[in-house]
Amino acid sequence: MAGSSWLNRTVIGAGLASFLSDFSHEAVTALLPAFLTVLGAPVYALGIIEGISDGAASFVKLLAGHYADRTGHGKGIAFTGYVVTGLFPAVVAVAASWPVVLAARAVGWMGRGIRGPPRDAILAASVDEPDLGKAFGFHRAGDTLGALAGPALALALVATLGIPEIFWLALVPGLLAALAFGLLVRAEPAPLQHEQVLLVASLRGLSSRFRAFLSAVFVFGLADFSHTLLIAYATVALTPTLGLVTAAAAGAGLYLVRNATYALASYPFGALGDRVGRARLLAGGYLLAVVTFLGFAVAPPSVPVFALLFGLAGVYIAAEDTLEGAVAGSLAPEGRRGIAFGALATVNGVGDLVSSVAIGFVFALSGYATGFVLAAIVAAIGTVILVFRIAQDMHVQSSMME
Repeated sequence: MAGSSWLNRTVIGAGLASFLSDFSHEAVTALLPAFLTVLGAPVYALGIIEGISDGAASFVKLLAGHYADRTGHGKGIAFTGYVVTGLFPAVVAVAASWPVVLAARAVGWMGRGIRGPPRDAILAASVDEPDLGKAFGFHRAGDTLGALAGPALALALVATLGIPEIFWLALVPGLLAALAFGLLVRAEPAPLQHEQVLLVASLRGLSSRFRAFLSAVFVFGLADFSHTLLIAYATVALTPTLGLVTAAAAGAGLYLVRNATYALASYPFGALGDRVGRARLLAGGYLLAVVTFLGFAVAPPSVPVFALLFGLAGVYIAAEDTLEGAVAGSLAPEGRRGIAFGALATVNGVGDLVSSVAIGFVFALSGYATGFVLAAIVAAIGTVILVFRIAQDMHVQSSMME
């Protein structure tokens, strides 16, 4: 039940858990391209690892949201997901080949998939509807501050510790995240659904407005490849002038720039979306992604230029992650929020799977510029679909007022 203040114990607890969890797995992510290079992995391996990991997560997101709705035990499901993701760095630390990294990453990301929809449903239920943007913005800011602090510490330690040792250290905040979620987040068990609604029937019960929104998210997601590929691109592009070691450090540092702008922009996007319209502001974020992809396609390999583009990438991801969740929360009815957030997460996961694998191969076979232009075109189509949906909603609202 929503409380009188949007910044309540549940919102704070979810934000702290996400801070610690992202601190853990993003420390691993920042060093993953360099670790794969040490293992002798092929160029396309990172795209496969990212894509399959996101795809594996997408298979469990929908089921996790549906099961949370049916059983009313969303908190327990989310807690399990935090534990699974928290253990992921330890498995990567002992990996001796990239397929082992793939398996560990896939299982870890399945944990993220399990926890996401029920956690977001709990978060949406803990505040009043006008405050959804602020609540999700606060959560995403905590999420991204962890994604900033984790790589920063990893970058600081990489000169004195081996990469596997840093992965072992990342285990600690990952498990603390599960503890924080279990102790701080409050969630009243939802009323059980007396009729055993099947998954497909539950999906069909979502409104046409929500399904139209998902179509725009899906198309845009087909261009929204993992930003780990940006680290790999920056490392490759800067190596001729900086050398591999310095270029790898620069790539991790640029990822910090991305995470910093993400953290700074998340709450303002959420609060502004509450005032001016979440879907409209989300369309602006999608458009910024198009500009960012085109920028990467034509930009010279320079650390200052890349810093600007990585910063823009953080801004559009802040708009995407914050406002997609807030829009979904406003469109999903109580009792169907688990399946709604599961559907949203699954659509994003499938998009990440296709885009990361496809762009990874395009980068390897046709060059980085071609991959970035292709991503910009697909993202532009997704933006147009979202704008069209907004225009339809405005037309419906004006018709009702007449």
